[in-house]
Amino acid sequence: MSRRIGLYLHIPFCRSKCLYCDFPSYPGQEAQMEAVIGRMTEELWAWGKRLPDARVETVYLGGGTPSLLPPTLLERLLSAARDAFLIAPDAEISMEMNPGTITERLLQTAVRSGVNRVSIGAQSAQDRLLKLLGRIHDFAAVKRAVEQCRRAGIDNLNLDMMLGLPTQTLMDVEETLERLIALSPKQISCYGLIVEDGTRLKRLLDDGVLQLPDEDLERDMYELARSVLENAGYAQYEISNFAKPGFSCRHNVDCWQRKEYLGVGVAACGFLGTTRYRNPVTIPAYLAGEAPEITELTAEDERFESIMLGLRMTEGISDAEFCKRHGLSIRQAFGDKLDGPLQNGLLTFDEGVLRLTRRGMDVQNAVLVDLM
Repeated sequence: MSRRIGLYLHIPFCRSKCLYCDFPSYPGQEAQMEAVIGRMTEELWAWGKRLPDARVETVYLGGGTPSLLPPTLLERLLSAARDAFLIAPDAEISMEMNPGTITERLLQTAVRSGVNRVSIGAQSAQDRLLKLLGRIHDFAAVKRAVEQCRRAGIDNLNLDMMLGLPTQTLMDVEETLERLIALSPKQISCYGLIVEDGTRLKRLLDDGVLQLPDEDLERDMYELARSVLENAGYAQYEISNFAKPGFSCRHNVDCWQRKEYLGVGVAACGFLGTTRYRNPVTIPAYLAGEAPEITELTAEDERFESIMLGLRMTEGISDAEFCKRHGLSIRQAFGDKLDGPLQNGLLTFDEGVLRLTRRGMDVQNAVLVDLM
């Protein structure tokens, strides 16, 4: 029987660094593209030899900005993936794209290479917010990108938006939701802004140049997004993700359910068996062949991961499946640590399924701290 896995391909290039970004992405390094893709093809072939029975169910090209790749290099990378692995005929092959970097030729190459799902980083319908974030597009470019994808034959589209931005209002969120819904994507992702150390955003906040909405307003934004999207026929299947029936992102769902996946490329992470690994996080270190950072999970680590990742899903965690995987029930594994979140209305445990409540989704991190 074949070993079913996902495949994540990290493209570390971007045109410019957004205000909030702490991802391993590097502007002004386009001269390294051919070398990085060459190294990624070598890594793919090495994994293919190591896992000859692997069947790839999902492929996800993330970044960075994968749509910055020249079409020839995109084709070369996906061709190498097919040479190295058996890719399922019905595989979901997703590619992140920035509206400011999409070309007709790139889309034609992507479709020819098997890409059948595109995630577009829209982020906001207000051009003032896009400019503030350091995005290289305006909302008109988002609409053009959607039209371009559909002309190329890709209708399975996800649009990202962000909540909790400096100067963002509830009216901004409502307008963004309405304008994204009007484009009829299959999925809309609503991500709360996270302020990371070392980013320009963190420095501007620390210096008092910018200010974030307060927690109550950000919670109101999230609740507004949930209500508007649910009324428009987008079912929430994960804390930040809403999709039309049958269009949840299979790759991400598999990761949240702790299914195995390979990470290929600069800073790419992977998960096999009880091992998690991360490739070198800089382009020079990756090209030099430095070894990945490896973490061997203990049984306790694995149980907590199942809870941490599984609670992101609105379907929750089956106690029977948890027991089958870990040899303990959820109650045996976490004991009275469950009592506080259950009594405070943040968790429910009904008919053998543990779930975050609607309110619990607002404060998931607090719930996880209780369970640690």
